[in-house]
Amino acid sequence: MHEIEIPKTEKAILIGVSSGITPRGVTEEHLEELTRLADTAGAVVVDTIIQNKDSINPAFFIGKGKVEEIARRVEEEKIDLVIFDDDLTPTQSRNLEKYIKCKILDRSGLILDIFALRARSREARTQVELAQLQYLLPRLTRQWTHLSKQYGGIGTKGPGETQIETDRRMIRTRISHLKQVLERIEQQRETQRKGRSEFTRVAIVGYTNAGKSTLMNLLSDSEILVEDRLFATLDATVRGVTLSPAHKILISDTVGFIRKLPPNLIASFKSTLEEVAEADVLLHVVDASSAVLEEHIEIVHETLKSLQADDKPTIMVFNKIDTVENRDYIFGLMENYNSAVAISASRGINIDVLKETIIEQMDKQFVEKTLTLTHQKHQLISKIHTIGEILEKRYENDHIHIRFRINQKDEGNLQRMMANAE
Repeated sequence: MHEIEIPKTEKAILIGVSSGITPRGVTEEHLEELTRLADTAGAVVVDTIIQNKDSINPAFFIGKGKVEEIARRVEEEKIDLVIFDDDLTPTQSRNLEKYIKCKILDRSGLILDIFALRARSREARTQVELAQLQYLLPRLTRQWTHLSKQYGGIGTKGPGETQIETDRRMIRTRISHLKQVLERIEQQRETQRKGRSEFTRVAIVGYTNAGKSTLMNLLSDSEILVEDRLFATLDATVRGVTLSPAHKILISDTVGFIRKLPPNLIASFKSTLEEVAEADVLLHVVDASSAVLEEHIEIVHETLKSLQADDKPTIMVFNKIDTVENRDYIFGLMENYNSAVAISASRGINIDVLKETIIEQMDKQFVEKTLTLTHQKHQLISKIHTIGEILEKRYENDHIHIRFRINQKDEGNLQRMMANAE
């Protein structure tokens, strides 16, 4: 008989710091999110610890006495993992590992681990590996302390090289290779985007676990993975959706945003997030039941700003309204934000209203045109039928008069076709 090896569940303690800048209540909410991240990664949180400090300890992040207290608990309770809700410097990580005899992880390291766990496509795996290596490179001092020595003996005369230097060089080589792979993927994506340029493109954005994939499935009749965990999906998915006979869009669902999303991760997912930068309209999905709704909205806005996409036409989509008992609260949200819709994607509530709002936003980008063409220019006439909405068509002798609506982004393309048809 072969024994089946069952993966060991790791026990974790979470650490947060409360200060004048970050009140205790906010720190507690952040640790609740960190608990969900730890659960997504497969850890069991046995305790959360908050230390009140006026300033961050540059050597340990938390106080020396608290470090010793945690070290004793780790040893007594056989804790496998201690996770900090902020990013640690390499020096802090190294110092903590000297006292606390288990794995030390910070927020970025945990998020990167989850992304590695969730990555399915070749592109996503490449993006995550690049971000992981860029995160690891400055931290090799603690990863390879026991190997940092000069080799001796036959064939090693000369200045020699430490193991850490060897690994740094290998990582830099791998980073260079992964960047080249992603550049090729970006070129392929750019070609695909050019082929879709005649369609209005709508991108779904929002904080992780706000219900973006559920909404995507509902609008496009897709079967994207939906799971009540953070970062259930990483790959950008694009689907064609017909809102009305005259309103056809391409809608994309992208990776969710989160507080303190590692910069290396944003940079690595540049090609995926280009779907946001290239979109004509954004659907900003917000979990209406979240106690920190406004913070989530601000984080998404700041992330969009870093992508230079914060000025795009945006529809605020307040999701999960079926879980909010206070109707007045929902009405208040609707009044505070322009172009806002309250829905429940899981129960299909107000989806028709959302579609109408998208159509209204699309119509703002359309202009009306009238052309008189000869019957011989049938290719141009066919193209107008494809990219525009025909409002009126009259035949007169050997000419045809067409009045139609067209997206402003397609005007240049139509003018080029008309010039070539002359």
